[in-house]
Amino acid sequence: MPFPARLLLAFCGASLALASPVHEIASTFAGATSTAVFPPPGATNTAVDTFFPGAEQVGHGGPTPTGDEAWVLQTAPVGPLREDVYPLISPVEAQKTVQKPSFNPSRSWGNLSPWFSVGDEFGLPDASQVVPAGCELTQVHLLHRHGARYPSAGDDSSGFAKALHKAATSPGGFKASGPLEFLNTWNYKLGTDILTAFGRQQLFDLGIAFRVKYGHLLKGFTDLPVFRTTSEARMVDSALHFAAGFFGVQQYQSEYHQLIIIEDDGFNNTLSPTNCPNTENFEDIGFNASDDWTEIYLNKTVQRLQQYIDGVELGVFTVLAMQDLCAYETVALGYSAFCDIFTEEEWRGYEYVWDLQFWYDSGFGSPTGAAQGIGYVQELIARLTETSLTEFATTLNETLDNNNVTFPLNQPIYVDATHDAVISAVLVALNFTTLAANGPLPLDHIPKHQTFTVSHLVPFAANLVGQVMSCPARKNSQEKESFIRFLLNDGVVPLTGISHCTADKNGLCRTADFVQGMKERIAEVDFAFDCYANYTVPSPDTIINGRKHT
Repeated sequence: MPFPARLLLAFCGASLALASPVHEIASTFAGATSTAVFPPPGATNTAVDTFFPGAEQVGHGGPTPTGDEAWVLQTAPVGPLREDVYPLISPVEAQKTVQKPSFNPSRSWGNLSPWFSVGDEFGLPDASQVVPAGCELTQVHLLHRHGARYPSAGDDSSGFAKALHKAATSPGGFKASGPLEFLNTWNYKLGTDILTAFGRQQLFDLGIAFRVKYGHLLKGFTDLPVFRTTSEARMVDSALHFAAGFFGVQQYQSEYHQLIIIEDDGFNNTLSPTNCPNTENFEDIGFNASDDWTEIYLNKTVQRLQQYIDGVELGVFTVLAMQDLCAYETVALGYSAFCDIFTEEEWRGYEYVWDLQFWYDSGFGSPTGAAQGIGYVQELIARLTETSLTEFATTLNETLDNNNVTFPLNQPIYVDATHDAVISAVLVALNFTTLAANGPLPLDHIPKHQTFTVSHLVPFAANLVGQVMSCPARKNSQEKESFIRFLLNDGVVPLTGISHCTADKNGLCRTADFVQGMKERIAEVDFAFDCYANYTVPSPDTIINGRKHT
């Protein structure tokens, strides 16, 4: 979800503040774009394919009996956690100190952070991803984001590179020193939109972890699983890497069905809801909010860094692009010198840029936040109740959702791949109000005890898991009932904002109560009004439930 192209020509339209002549100026290729192509041109030669038969043709595979399915969240005393970013060099690891600092900048990159287990960040210290004692998992619903990617087309990071290169090739050039000295020979090595190698690994690892956690549920299938994704390249790649991790590289192509839903204007798609024009009409609310905050938190940073570069005039959005580059280069190239430039306070300010943008664009502060996510909630209720959908007036795709082949209702495991903004909107549609506890978000400071932190909610490879389980109806009761709870990046989310769900230390709600609460939520979201009506949003924006119309 990129920022709109700004006047990075806070390089002053590339107007260069040329200093007096200097020695050892930057290389003229500084800021230039470099790319690599693989396979190399002409390397593909199908004429030799017969020399490389596949495993089925070669045979001699040795014994292949399989063991039983893993079920670690049911059988282990603790759940597995995601805490590292191997094989990337995180900014913490790059610091040559014996004792690493407690602050990790990569966990303050907003939606550009690699996902990690958030622990009890959502307010349930006694809960864990492990199934509560006496309960047994019966079904699981996974909504995950794609893995780490290159910047989007027109992103500020590429604009920074172009402006720097223009400065390098202008008369007099520029010279950087101290912490910015690397800019003298730096060039731009990032692609556009597609997954990075680390992004592919994230989804492969997520698939493996999901098999270890929930593989036992495969025993409940009578047909092949149907997993869903959208048609963008990074979405297809994410889904396939997840499947390869979950089923196995040699097995995944024959052990499930991959539904690819068109992601484009004019096509209904709950995993990419583009049929809500007011979302775009009001997108400046989020951009303006994040811009206002950027002017505040990076004001002194510009002054601090300007002393280390002659020939280029820095501005707050120039420096913001440098923070973007730290994140993008790290997840694409493994390491970025940009990360060493900034302080802990500046990284916390950077996180809040993303918090503001998502809050007001696709979160609880957006007038269309609930509408954008309500289609997925409708699908979730259909799956939980095994009831066919009959109303298709939101983002639902009637052709696919009204077909039990492409939208089955009897699966123990459901897996859907989507985008960061969609997960954000789904959290709003689900009415996870504890995440909005300190809203509306102020534009001039970071609130204490921030409850809407984007790196905790929708980082790269974010995963929202609905666990359905059979538990005792009452304490010491032999009677069992169906319960549901949600884990977001391994953290259990309270369901107290949902009608009929009450506080529970494990985040549980009776499935019947949850379904009833969601039916009421679906009924109160006026998709036609929220997405198509001509209305204004208050300024300042005081919305906290994803809807202007209440």
